[in-house]
Amino acid sequence: MPTYAYILVSLALFFVGTAGVLLRRNVLIVLMSVELQFAAGTLALLTFSRALGDQKGHVFAFFVMALAAAEAAVGLAIVVSVFRTRRTASLDEVNALKG
Repeated sequence: MPTYAYILVSLALFFVGTAGVLLRRNVLIVLMSVELQFAAGTLALLTFSRALGDQKGHVFAFFVMALAAAEAAVGLAIVVSVFRTRRTASLDEVNALKG
């Protein structure tokens, strides 16, 4: 496949993730949308790395995957903590992490 096809897929993934972050009110859906944005960025990095014949994009892609895994773990821990105290996963009802 040509390079522009991968970039278009990356762009579509990023826009779907952005729409999910902006339009959805459920915390889990928002976290999944952020993961889609990370995946889109990773795909773009790998595409440009392949097109330029350089391996540095692959290294950055591994860093992005590690960052996405850490974000998912911390984000889900916060969601579970908030859900246990407030019994909701809606962003409209949970507006601040007050003690």
